[in-house]
Amino acid sequence: MKCLIVEDDFISRRILRELLGAYFDCEIAVDGEEAVTAFRLAHDAKSPYDLICMDIMMPKMDGREALRLIRQLEKELEVPPNLEVKVVMTTALDDPKTVFDSFYQDGATAYLVKPISKQKLLRELRALGLLQ
Repeated sequence: MKCLIVEDDFISRRILRELLGAYFDCEIAVDGEEAVTAFRLAHDAKSPYDLICMDIMMPKMDGREALRLIRQLEKELEVPPNLEVKVVMTTALDDPKTVFDSFYQDGATAYLVKPISKQKLLRELRALGLLQ
């Protein structure tokens, strides 16, 4: 399976890569613009991501805007809803409004608050059907 880690913080990227590397072929993007480009290139290559772990707060383009663009691209590419990429939004903010907006306005599949533990992450991936 293939995963895109979208995170502007080096330490957070490294932690997520260590946690996910045993289960996914991980690629990295450092901001929302790179994430949207990587998503498009993966679809063009007929090798879409199974999972995107994306920070909400990043420079250039934040995670929420990137997610909206990714969901729009899926519509344009006519990706069936059951084949849409699973997107786990991550943030240091434990803000109910951000959680609500990420899910209902932006199309996030799940939401994790940092610091992300291996247990929390694996539990979420199992709930999404990405791990057994």
